[in-house]
Amino acid sequence: MVNIIWGILIIIGVGYGFLSGNINAINNEIIESGKKGLDMILEMLPILVIWMGLMKIAEDSGLLKKIANIFYPILKRLFPKVPKGNKALGYIASNVAVNMMGLGSAATPFGLKAMEELQKINPNKKEASDAMITFLVLNTSGVTLIPTTVISLRMLAHSTEPTAIILPAILATTCASIAGLTLDYLIRRKK
Repeated sequence: MVNIIWGILIIIGVGYGFLSGNINAINNEIIESGKKGLDMILEMLPILVIWMGLMKIAEDSGLLKKIANIFYPILKRLFPKVPKGNKALGYIASNVAVNMMGLGSAATPFGLKAMEELQKINPNKKEASDAMITFLVLNTSGVTLIPTTVISLRMLAHSTEPTAIILPAILATTCASIAGLTLDYLIRRKK
């Protein structure tokens, strides 16, 4: 649905540019936007590569299991049907930790692995389990302590205070997490 909406908006914009005689401006903007997007990717790629490499080392060294054990008292309340020691808990804990650092893109592989592991213990393979839904809520609304990606983007845009976003990000993501997890708990309890 979103693709259709964006497609319609692009067609309207190009149509308007053509009718108003600004087709050169559209061509220039397409080229300039492509260049800006590529520059942004090349600037942010090292940050993501470093974090993903560190997380792979943490996974191979057994650190993820230790992180999962540290977070287990909280995770067992959020995911009561996931057995202790399940790989999903390690991936969930890692996903949450990386999201707290504001590196959502680097957290994605852990989120996908967590969903794979949660699917393995899902009794009904055609529906998302309660644990999968809770993880999705937690991942979507996750508390961000240091919004690294946003700070990087603000630095790339030459912001005078790129770190000014930290406190609002903490407040917004904390409120979103509390609201999301509360609703998830109430809906699960109703079942």
